[in-house]
Amino acid sequence: MSRQIAELEDHLHTRLFHRTTRRISLTESGRGFHERCAQILADLDEAEREAAQQVAEPYGTVRLTSSVNFGTRQLTPAIASFMARHPHVKFDVSLSDRIVDLFEEGFDLAIRVGGTGAQNLVARKLGETRFVTCAAPAYLARHGAPAAPEDLARHNCLTYEYALRDAWTFRDASGRERAVRVAGNLSSNNGDLLAAAAAQGVGILLEPDFIVGPELAQGRLVRVLESFEAPVSPIYAVYPSRRHLAAKIRAFVDFLAERFAGAKAWA
Repeated sequence: MSRQIAELEDHLHTRLFHRTTRRISLTESGRGFHERCAQILADLDEAEREAAQQVAEPYGTVRLTSSVNFGTRQLTPAIASFMARHPHVKFDVSLSDRIVDLFEEGFDLAIRVGGTGAQNLVARKLGETRFVTCAAPAYLARHGAPAAPEDLARHNCLTYEYALRDAWTFRDASGRERAVRVAGNLSSNNGDLLAAAAAQGVGILLEPDFIVGPELAQGRLVRVLESFEAPVSPIYAVYPSRRHLAAKIRAFVDFLAERFAGAKAWA
């Protein structure tokens, strides 16, 4: 075994193990190589099962990444429903608001709101989300409701770290774009935090409907500037370009497309 490991390290031109007289452990290169090889073997096992038609439904583990807000609010119930239909599929889910490199980090699939990321990826549109301008009734009672986008300059606006932070853009009834610079005393990289703060009367918020939908439905937030159209962002399933797409990925993407297409519930 030691000779085989040494030959593999010579072939790869890198050390795979840290060795001492008392213990042995993987190097960073060793861990990465092991994870990629384990994934390749899992894909091979799935391919053999499909070729032999030993399973009539998707099988294996889906390594999935998504933003924190969308993953928590929308993907969690979708995954639970999918697993109830396909008990042989498992999920390994990582939630992060950064753009994850699917190739480098070994993910099968990403669900992204807005851009699709790298050009060498396949993207399938699942639906879209509309941004909503809203505030708590208590805030509006104290400060009044803005009548036009330009009025936001006089309000405390809660801003999201990764999108529309300094300027919010709207279209009026004539189709003319109107952008206004905004500022406030609270900015965050988490949409749920901002929605909760807005519901407490801290300020005015512009966020996707899938985040603020529950607060709007329960009256903790109300819409403002309804006659002005806010941005719309597409929602994509993104995966590495391969001629053969694993059955587990294809089935899950089809499931999400059916579930999210024309979705109104979160709005």
